[in-house]
Amino acid sequence: MRTVGVDLAAGAPGTALAEMHWADGAARLTRLEIGIQDADIVASVASGDAWLGVDCPLGWPDAFVDFVQAHHAEADPALGPVDGGAEWRRSLVYRHTDHVVRERIGRWPLSVSTDRLGVTALRGAGLLRRLAEAGFPVDRAAEGRLFEVYPGGSLRLWGFDTSGYRVDAARRAILLDALTERAPWLDLGGFGPLAVAKADAFDAVVAALATRAGALGSFERPASAMLPVARREGWVVLPDGPLEELAAT
Repeated sequence: MRTVGVDLAAGAPGTALAEMHWADGAARLTRLEIGIQDADIVASVASGDAWLGVDCPLGWPDAFVDFVQAHHAEADPALGPVDGGAEWRRSLVYRHTDHVVRERIGRWPLSVSTDRLGVTALRGAGLLRRLAEAGFPVDRAAEGRLFEVYPGGSLRLWGFDTSGYRVDAARRAILLDALTERAPWLDLGGFGPLAVAKADAFDAVVAALATRAGALGSFERPASAMLPVARREGWVVLPDGPLEELAAT
């Protein structure tokens, strides 16, 4: 199996890609690059053995989309009278999957509709179209070989202290040591220094690990009644099992 993890940003300079090969109870990081274009991502999954995990929302909240459409048309929104208050806004700010993430890790992820993350999601929408045009199966509900992943949330579920790792290389070095100690089957292939130096590269590596959990089916799937919603809004794949089990299969 081959897993590709992408830490997507609004542009290539902040985008990183990690490629990991899994065989015989071990994993080897064979590629870790920053400055990644959409074409690089599409090419990385061109062969049939690749599973792709992207750290980027794959859709927007249904209520947000409906509200914007109604507001644009000067029509009454489906969620009732507009008051602009915090409670009224909540359904527009978070997707169904974001509520599940909060239940699992105890904190809200960034909002795709009200945070700068929305700019990255615009690029992500274009990437999904390019993947589909190249023949890669695109299903936002994690029903195929494409997953929306959350590196920080995955690390927390695996029991790691993630405080400050995105902004502090020293914290990333400590975290990477802890990760490889827990996963002696993981060969970083000489890319460890880059993962420590660049937070985007570090998250791409974790995204490739989380993608392995998705490929093994070791994550909570959307309930059948919520599948239509997940196919529009996206679904975050958070690992169900321990890190140690990723290479056991």
